[in-house]
Amino acid sequence: MWRSSFLLLTLLLPSWHPDAASRPVARPVTAAIDSGLVGRWDITIQTPNGSRPSWLELWVSGRDALVGRFVGIVGSARPISVVEVGGDSIRFAIPHQWENGDGDLTVTGRLTGGGLAGSMTFPDGKRYDWTGVRAPALRGEVTPRWGAPIHLLHANDLGGWQAQGGAQNQWVVSKGVLRSPHSGANIETTQTFKDFKLHIEFRYPKESNSGVYLRGRHEVQIQDDYGLPPMDDRFSGVYGFISPSRIAAKPAGEWNSYDITLVGRMVTVVANGQRVICNQEIPGTTGGAIDSNEGAPGPLLLQGDHGPVEFRNIIITPAR
Repeated sequence: MWRSSFLLLTLLLPSWHPDAASRPVARPVTAAIDSGLVGRWDITIQTPNGSRPSWLELWVSGRDALVGRFVGIVGSARPISVVEVGGDSIRFAIPHQWENGDGDLTVTGRLTGGGLAGSMTFPDGKRYDWTGVRAPALRGEVTPRWGAPIHLLHANDLGGWQAQGGAQNQWVVSKGVLRSPHSGANIETTQTFKDFKLHIEFRYPKESNSGVYLRGRHEVQIQDDYGLPPMDDRFSGVYGFISPSRIAAKPAGEWNSYDITLVGRMVTVVANGQRVICNQEIPGTTGGAIDSNEGAPGPLLLQGDHGPVEFRNIIITPAR
């Protein structure tokens, strides 16, 4: 218990350290808050393997503290407290999550014109540069006009689908069922979509895990969570951001269904006939997103790197 309390204290008070009395503590200042740092930022990280997405949100807590949350290349949204801040710059460090290495993830950034730029040092010690742009509001039509439904699965072939990033494909289609027999590549549609209604059915064995990424950037979790309480990283949650009101999952081995409506940032999720998320805002990209370009249409992406899973009756109705 004392270890948990110690960790909580260090997260809430990241400037504190056992020898803090012997060294100066950097504190947020009002000038930085007024400078334009506050808000949501879509981040692109430059790595040797290409650009990778990330996301940052900053807001004011109390009189002059700058706090927020951060989504890395992988994983869920993590709370942050900015412990060093100047008039136009920030620095914070957070414990590792799913990244390689055991150190902290450290982020530094500075306003550059209308954007942000800086560097990240990952828990394994590798350092990469990044740039950030203001995240778009994505205010869709309140009552969009819907087009014709599109059946996205062929009966016996992968027409209209491709393995993400040109990876080796393990997915197969037979009798209208799309199946990933083991962990491997994610798969995405060759078509892209903006606002839409989606019906999708899926089945998984015990303890398996998958997800459906809306526009390739916002994951609705698929996971063997039958009988568990709701959390934002469990069945039907928007990963790391929105918890469902209940876990409506069926036992492993049975077919489940989602009916999802996405308009702008607003999402509604009906799981197995039960509305579990009702017109709530998705703040930003979730871990594993295809990119950080939230304003662009994107594919429907299905996660295949976390265990076996099957899908059928995938029908999308785009807004006109």
